[in-house]
Amino acid sequence: MRAEALLLSMIIMSALSLLRLNGQNLADESCTVQILVPGLKGEPGDKGHKGVPGRPGRVGPPGEIGQTGLKGQKGIMGRYGKVGPSGMKGVKGEMGDPGPRGPDGEPGVPCECAPMRKRIGEMDILVAQLTSELKFIKNAVAGIKETDSKVYLLVKEEKRYSDAEAYCQTRGGHLAMPKDEAANAAIAAYITDAGLSRVYIGIHDLDREGVFTYVDRSPMTTFSKWRRGEPNNAYDDEDCAEMVSSGEWTDVACHPTMYFVCEFDKDSG
Repeated sequence: MRAEALLLSMIIMSALSLLRLNGQNLADESCTVQILVPGLKGEPGDKGHKGVPGRPGRVGPPGEIGQTGLKGQKGIMGRYGKVGPSGMKGVKGEMGDPGPRGPDGEPGVPCECAPMRKRIGEMDILVAQLTSELKFIKNAVAGIKETDSKVYLLVKEEKRYSDAEAYCQTRGGHLAMPKDEAANAAIAAYITDAGLSRVYIGIHDLDREGVFTYVDRSPMTTFSKWRRGEPNNAYDDEDCAEMVSSGEWTDVACHPTMYFVCEFDKDSG
């Protein structure tokens, strides 16, 4: 109430000052001076409607890193991946102890069988040769690779190095001897197309350690494709060579069995 009385007093003083300043005009005119006095404070109004959202505030500083949560449960096993390529065939194990002797058979019928046995033996040898040739023909039908002067045949029969070279020689060739980039690329493509990773080729240092030559005894003077760090004669037992699908060479032991590539001259018939 004191504030209201003070406000009223100030309004009255302001009005009287105006009357004194304009006393001359007030003498000539008859008018009524009304003094407005503010009323009492009214009751609070109803709550207004909710306003529209304001603009987003500034992004606050990042909070502290929370504690690590508990480890979740192990998920279900995923699908099995693709089956990888077959590994190299292992070295043949040592022969086991002889088994017990079997019972004696029934006595045979006496006859003059020597000529017949000889004939049967000759037929067995012939069958073995024909079987070998049939395998060779099947491999040849499966596809060959050629350069201007050579024909290459990939033989998918696992053999030791010496047996592989003998196999190629009996058919008029040798293990493949890549002597230039074109020949090397042709053999590497052959390996890749067949889905293989490595094969024996006709390179070795069996005659003189550390001096590699081709199997036809020709020296390696114009071309080589050794992988970096090769040949390294690991375990002092790597005297033969293989080619991997990239076309690079590595020295390997001669006793493991693996596939190989034979080489034939085109003019050899």
